[in-house]
Amino acid sequence: MFKIILILLAGIIVVFLIAAAFQPADFRITRSAAIAAPAGAVFENVNNLQKFRAWSPFAKMDPDAKYTFAGPARGEGASLSWVGAKTGEGSMTITESRPNERILFQMDFRKPMASTATAEFTFVPEADQTRVTWTMVGRNGYLQKAISMVANMDKMLGGSFEQGLADLGKASQLQPTLEQASRDE
Repeated sequence: MFKIILILLAGIIVVFLIAAAFQPADFRITRSAAIAAPAGAVFENVNNLQKFRAWSPFAKMDPDAKYTFAGPARGEGASLSWVGAKTGEGSMTITESRPNERILFQMDFRKPMASTATAEFTFVPEADQTRVTWTMVGRNGYLQKAISMVANMDKMLGGSFEQGLADLGKASQLQPTLEQASRDE
């Protein structure tokens, strides 16, 4: 009887491992929200990595994480590295920054699992609001494919994106745009 159970267990494991190999290689997570603030204010909160902690769900998840900034204060080349007990270790660098339209990030995750991804924020004015869309795309390695069979990445990260967009909205409503700040000076 014990031998039959072991054979069945081994068969289940083999089927799981084969099924994992056939999971999608690419992933895409997208969330969008209308934020009651001008595109310039919302854009500035994402484009300036020093403001990351004010709205990022990942900074709130791991408030003791250590952050290191490199490159310019904002825009292309601005970089943020982190090390945290809950968020692991990695970095993100702005690779494209089109004022009030689009910001593109290269994401490099080192721990707990090495991977890369691209994150994009787009900003589209809608009447007196700004439609912000946060998208992350990347490739799943074999381990990520296996994990995706038991944990839905879109559901796991999608909720964080939604919370981040809500907090980005709050932070953006409290801050003038760069254009407004320079006019006031």
